[in-house]
Amino acid sequence: MTRIAPLDPEKLNPRQREVYDAIASSPRGVVRGPLAVWLNRPELADLAQSLGRYCRYDTLLPPNLSELAILVTARVWNAEFEWQAHKRIALSAGVSPAVVEAIRLNKTPEFSNPDEELVYRFSLSAQRDRQVDKALFDEAVLRFGKEAIVDLTGFLGYYGLISMTINVFDVDPIDPNNLEMS
Repeated sequence: MTRIAPLDPEKLNPRQREVYDAIASSPRGVVRGPLAVWLNRPELADLAQSLGRYCRYDTLLPPNLSELAILVTARVWNAEFEWQAHKRIALSAGVSPAVVEAIRLNKTPEFSNPDEELVYRFSLSAQRDRQVDKALFDEAVLRFGKEAIVDLTGFLGYYGLISMTINVFDVDPIDPNNLEMS
C-alpha cells in the first residue's frame, strides 16, 4: 500500500494543478507513481518531470540503451513499479527478451549487442559499486563520446531518484492491465 495516497485532482491547489496538467499533457499522459508522490511538493514535481522528460526523450542515448539503463536501475533498487513501467518499453525498443529476463533475475545477461553490454556494465558499476573504474569509463567515452556519458550518468541519477521514491513511499506496482507510459 502506498504510504502517501495520490492527491485528488479535484482538490489540488493552483500550483499543483499547473504541474499536474503539465505532466498529464506530456508524452507520459498520466500522473502516477513517483510523479504523484512528488506532486505533494509541486516545485519538486515540476523540476523532476522536466529532468525526466529530458532523460526519456532528449538524451544522446538511443531508446534501447536508455531503456536498458532504466531496467538495470530498477533492478538495482528493486523498484517493481519502474520495472513494470519499462519492461514492455525496453522490449519494444529492441532489448532482447533474454537480456530483460536475465536482468530481472539479477543474472549477467549474454549480449549480442556490444553497445548494450557496455551500457549494462557502466550502469551496474555506477550504481552497485558507486563508481566506474578508469578502464570502463575510458571504454564508454571512446564508444559513445563524453557528452553521451554525461547524459548516461545523469540518466542513472534521475532513475535512482525515481526508484528511491518508489521504495521510500512504497509505491504500488503498476496494474499489468494498465501499462501506459510513465
